[in-house]
Amino acid sequence: MDNGLDIDGAFFVAVLHAALSNRLDPLADGIGRLRALVSAGAPRPALFAAVRTQLARHGVDPDWTAGERVCDWLSGRGRSLLVLGAAGYPPLLAAVPAAPPVLFVEGHAGLLSAPQLAIVGSRRATPSARDLARTLAHELAGLGLTITSGLASGIDGAAHEGALGQAGSTIAVFGCGVDRIYPASHRELAARVRAEGAVVAEFPLGQRPAPAMFPRRNRIISGLALGTLVVEAALTSGSLVTARHALDQGREVFAVPGAVCNPLSRGCHALLRDGAVLTETVADILAELRGFAPGGPSGPSAGCVHPAESRSPDLSPEQRQVYAACDFMPRGVDLIIDECGLTAPEVSSILTALEMKGVVRATTGGAYVRTGKIPA
Repeated sequence: MDNGLDIDGAFFVAVLHAALSNRLDPLADGIGRLRALVSAGAPRPALFAAVRTQLARHGVDPDWTAGERVCDWLSGRGRSLLVLGAAGYPPLLAAVPAAPPVLFVEGHAGLLSAPQLAIVGSRRATPSARDLARTLAHELAGLGLTITSGLASGIDGAAHEGALGQAGSTIAVFGCGVDRIYPASHRELAARVRAEGAVVAEFPLGQRPAPAMFPRRNRIISGLALGTLVVEAALTSGSLVTARHALDQGREVFAVPGAVCNPLSRGCHALLRDGAVLTETVADILAELRGFAPGGPSGPSAGCVHPAESRSPDLSPEQRQVYAACDFMPRGVDLIIDECGLTAPEVSSILTALEMKGVVRATTGGAYVRTGKIPA
């Protein structure tokens, strides 16, 4: 382990962490004292005594089996225990208030020190927002920027998916133990992130997710990154907590504007009113992201192209009528028929053709929505 600790040191850190994981200052102090003893070559009995004494100050008994569990876990491939103040701990995260004293990492731990952008948003995101998050993450990761998020449904999952297979890859920060997957539906996605990037958590092994853990998780997401992009979020979204952490940590905040009638746009609009960078393309992010020089196989110019700026399809007059009756919010087929004045069979056939051209997309309930690809 490249963290300044041998396996004995990791054992005692794990015992302290299991007892004090919800008390960050005492935990950081205890680990600092323990590391000093380890560095001085203190024998194992002295370390046992020191841990007992430190925990007794806080009225806690040591759970020695917690140390054994972590040592067993560390014997697995690609697993690391990173300690604040020791080698391998990500420097950007170390600089934030209330930095986690211990991080459990599976995958490529070195990625945690790479230049990162956090991409977060609603769990109930619209299809167009998920597509945009996936596209931006794909392009940014292709330029060598690691994409960091929380593995949640919606925008988080789309961001991880977009980054996978690219040069920068992706990091998932858990709101539970690193050996648990939440939500369970993202088990396969988590395995891909672990293989190509890294998964990380500050909570003890086996810890189940709970509501209070996600705000703590969010400060790690923003603390690892140079900036945080919010793609779609309601006013009550946890993504705004991540954005506030980013502001408190002195990092950039980016927000994607949306339709005024969409309640999932209001959180982003609130951020924009408060000074977040209005974001439509990768170029908007690169222009403001200090500390990152684009590179990677796709080249910087490729990441600056918005999906709407790609080759535009030509439409027939009838196709234009139907396209004009569609919107960036879902519209039912009956409304489209009423507005364009064509017959139902004609509209059905034309909508299929427009889908093939990529300018509209069917959504749930038989409605259609524009994709953002603008016809010539």
